[in-house]
Amino acid sequence: MSNIKLNPEQTARMVELIQTYFNEKLDSQIGRFDAEFLLDFFASEIGVFYYNQALTDANALLSQQFETMAESLGELEKWTPAHR
Repeated sequence: MSNIKLNPEQTARMVELIQTYFNEKLDSQIGRFDAEFLLDFFASEIGVFYYNQALTDANALLSQQFETMAESLGELEKWTPAHR
């Protein structure tokens, strides 16, 4: 198993989605054990790419928000007569 821990309902739903995909798109049956094994593989080996991209996206969003906040704080700055 991977280090990613999902609740049983999430896992069951994803296993169901994998089974449905195999049935409808690949015209093949996959059992629950095999679907869980495939889910674990994707979570541990492929999920890292999605995870890292999510971190990159979150970092970019936070950087943009911090820049906006810094600009807003700068607008609030009071100037003394010596700064004119």
